[in-house]
Amino acid sequence: MGTSFYAAADARVRIFASSTSWIEGAAVRQLEQTAERNGVIAVAGMPDLHPGHHGPVGCAVLAEGIVYPDIIGTDIGCGMQLWSLDLTERRLKIDKAAERFAAIEGPWPGDARDLVAKEGIDDGGFADSLGTVGGGNHFCELQAVAEIVDPERARGAGIEAGALALLIHSGSRGLGAAVLADHHAGGTEGLPLSAGGEAYLAAHDNAVAFARLNRRVIATRAMAALRCDGALTVDSPHNLAEQVDHKVLHRKGAAPADRGLVPVPGSRGALTYLVAPLPPPAGAITSIAHGAGRRHDRASMEGRVRKQQGDLARLTRNAFGGRILCSDRRLLVEEAPEAYKNIEHVIDDMVRHAMVSVVAVLRPVITFKTLREARPRNGRAS
Repeated sequence: MGTSFYAAADARVRIFASSTSWIEGAAVRQLEQTAERNGVIAVAGMPDLHPGHHGPVGCAVLAEGIVYPDIIGTDIGCGMQLWSLDLTERRLKIDKAAERFAAIEGPWPGDARDLVAKEGIDDGGFADSLGTVGGGNHFCELQAVAEIVDPERARGAGIEAGALALLIHSGSRGLGAAVLADHHAGGTEGLPLSAGGEAYLAAHDNAVAFARLNRRVIATRAMAALRCDGALTVDSPHNLAEQVDHKVLHRKGAAPADRGLVPVPGSRGALTYLVAPLPPPAGAITSIAHGAGRRHDRASMEGRVRKQQGDLARLTRNAFGGRILCSDRRLLVEEAPEAYKNIEHVIDDMVRHAMVSVVAVLRPVITFKTLREARPRNGRAS
């Protein structure tokens, strides 16, 4: 059902996308270069594929007997967590809720060291970052369930039309970068499992656990601010490596297709699709897209979005009337909705390739990025 629009000379390379998903040539070249690495058996590009600093984002890479820490990068365990809330959109007072979101800015006031110890996690000295969203494309978003497509699956996940949900996108904060620095000197050589690879994977798995806990603490902070309760529906990491026998499956901006439902968000001004992965087609390496994927890099957004007061004010609202909480003007511009691909095209491509079926559609209501003004490199407040 549908084929890749891109036919590679190397049979190990597959891209599950059509021309509507806007796959850059640079991303395709990075994917081909990844396939040429030692021990790589197969690579799969998702419809959100785009160029990254050390290889493409939106791909899965299967290798024999070797792990590539540079593919996973610094934010080990980065992923999405979706919580269903006992709060309806009808009861929400959006201005009051936006004010209350200020409570999730800054360090978590709880005992982070005690919590990570109880969870059996080594915080590596980064306990103070537990429960914080971070920068870049990370967020905590209050969403409204706009449409139920698969009532049975939605009901099983506690998702109801008109209800509210939380979607948290964050990772291991500084811990992942420390793991990369401790276990990998750089470059693209990789680590054989028998010569440093297994030690890296052990530290990596600890960072994945920290990232999962980080998302959970962010959610509890947000629910406390909103004065509601909720239930965890999905935790879906999309930046991790997994050892299966003597093989290593790397996912760089690709969600697992073998762990149940997956939230696939667009930009802060677009819908999120909750999908059910189907039995993966050949070559997909048990993975699906993790989001819309960038269409324009962060540096180029400076010239694409005008930064006059009126234009910046526009960026604090979405097309659905929702609010964006972001005091960092640079981040506001870099993460503007036009920086991202069309999420509907990404979902359509996965449906055409029989990778997923849609369960529900969620609409952004309040997107929290940061309420702290960033400081430029010269140290002066902007």
